[in-house]
Amino acid sequence: MKNKALKLTIVIGIFSMIASCKNSMERRNDNVEDKQDTLVSSNELLYRPNFHFSPDTGWMNDPNGMFFYNGYYHLYFQHYPDGTKWGPMHWGHAVSSDLFNWKEQPIALYPDDLGYIFSGSAVVDHENTSGFGVDGKIPIVAIFTSHDPKKEKTGEIDVENQSIAYSLDEGLTWTKYEDNPVLKNPGFRDFRDPKVSWDNERKRWTMVLAAGQEIQFYTSKDLKSWEKLTSFGEGIGNHDGVWECPDFFQLPVIGKSEKKWVLLVSINPGGPNTGSATQYFVGDFDGSDFILDESFKQEMEKEHSFWVDYGRDDYAGVTFSNIENKDGSKLFMGWMSNWLYANEVPTEKWRSAMTIARTLELTKGENTFRLVSNPVPELNEFEVEKLKNSDVPLEGKTLLTTSKAIDFTRARINFKVEDLVDGIYTFELTNSKGDKLRFGYDVTEGNYFVDRNKAGITDFSDRFSDRIAIAPRISTQKDWSGTIVLDKTSIELFFDDGQTVMTEIFFPQAPLDSFYFEAPLDESKLEYIEIHQLKFNLN
Repeated sequence: MKNKALKLTIVIGIFSMIASCKNSMERRNDNVEDKQDTLVSSNELLYRPNFHFSPDTGWMNDPNGMFFYNGYYHLYFQHYPDGTKWGPMHWGHAVSSDLFNWKEQPIALYPDDLGYIFSGSAVVDHENTSGFGVDGKIPIVAIFTSHDPKKEKTGEIDVENQSIAYSLDEGLTWTKYEDNPVLKNPGFRDFRDPKVSWDNERKRWTMVLAAGQEIQFYTSKDLKSWEKLTSFGEGIGNHDGVWECPDFFQLPVIGKSEKKWVLLVSINPGGPNTGSATQYFVGDFDGSDFILDESFKQEMEKEHSFWVDYGRDDYAGVTFSNIENKDGSKLFMGWMSNWLYANEVPTEKWRSAMTIARTLELTKGENTFRLVSNPVPELNEFEVEKLKNSDVPLEGKTLLTTSKAIDFTRARINFKVEDLVDGIYTFELTNSKGDKLRFGYDVTEGNYFVDRNKAGITDFSDRFSDRIAIAPRISTQKDWSGTIVLDKTSIELFFDDGQTVMTEIFFPQAPLDSFYFEAPLDESKLEYIEIHQLKFNLN
């Protein structure tokens, strides 16, 4: 089948040309006599994300303590600054005014006599319920797990307890509470990752906490003394791994007058495509018990298809506190990797990145409620050019565009395909090294897929390219639409208005430079396609 170039109307920018010249100058400025520095520099240029947060150096995993205050988004994260593999955990810190240009800050929390600083959350204590606020300063209170490595080595059970710290300068510096821990381990080997929120109806704080393979609910008036309410999880959901990193919040149902409570629970392993993933549950909360919606329970018992993200690289995601979008949706961000291979990915100076910020909404589907996830609207503000066409005829494997017109290391693509027929619809991104990233929709099987097995370097782990990731199509729409977000080493796919999401990382040997589409029949066509060039304040 011959390729047919898609003609698109655009004022073509020179982003890729500028990037190429800049990279060449940086390479010339490197110390060419130091081969290791050259390796790190090349690795940095090829793999450092353009607009997904990554630490300057060292290891990173779960997002922690995210909140919004006085015009700034605060992202804390599991961090080991002295190596690129998991080690003694700190809380790293970054801030942004727009969710995309992040500025890393000094480390927020260091390990102490109680142990490593594991995952948790942070809240803005507007009413000073904690009593930490002085001279009118509103305290930010962080709640985290203290993990004792000494007890872990001796096989003791009470390895993990909950501690707090407070900040009086909007999250920049922290003071640990002198009477930590505030919640002692009742007898669980895994007892961690507290997520706290304000219950405005009952004027108190609610905490969800992972304990073994259940989620425990606690309440407090002052963030210091905690009372257990109830537990959730027995006999429901996926239990193939450890439950961790919960979140709990209320969402309005799109187009309805009702609201429902959503519980996020990350699990490792046990994901739909093996390894790490985040499941969710929908129900009601009476101030003590979380009760699953009956229709949701029935559907989950038939088949567990309730995952925040079906891809292999969105884990431990939680929502920002102290902010709610006008439509009631929540702001969410996850860790963009998988414990199957996170310690081995081929970056030299740092390890891993976060997903882009996303909105979480709730919709009532044909049978029950479904979580809907999409890129935050702020992403639109970074568009600088757009390629657009409609009723695009296809002839076999059709070349849509190349890097001469668009820089695929920072782009967003919207598309729609109508009149679907049995067979496989495939998008493909390639480069000069022969790397191929393929993704699309298998109509016959009813599955979306991402195939990164030939998308670059894969030999660092035999678990990285051992399968093609798939996700069932939830939507009953007759057409297929989606949003594609591309960075240097990641793809985030939001199909059918965010009803199915897939996130995957990859490590090409050169930037992807050609974009193709192939349909089962030559008579097929793209109803429309828009390719947006994105530009950020790159460091």
